Amino acid sequence: MSLELHSPDGKGGLERKPILERDHRALLRSPRWGAALPGQRLPRLGNPEMNPTSAVLGVFFWLGLAAATFVLLLVGYGTGFWH
Repeated sequence: MSLELHSPDGKGGLERKPILERDHRALLRSPRWGAALPGQRLPRLGNPEMNPTSAVLGVFFWLGLAAATFVLLLVGYGTGFWH
């Protein structure tokens, strides 16, 4: 038995309170999150911390890193550093 649903009736007992059905989703709606926009679509939010890298630049980076590693290994073994 919950005291939220029952209250004292004045005669030493408890009486039941009517349960109110509330739509809690309405309390969570905010125009900031797009609920008030047409179709309830969220607005496009830009991420200022992320600047996407192009695919070509990414491929060149990894190819350059692989080539630099290969050259480093060749020079290291050629000079006897890792012998």
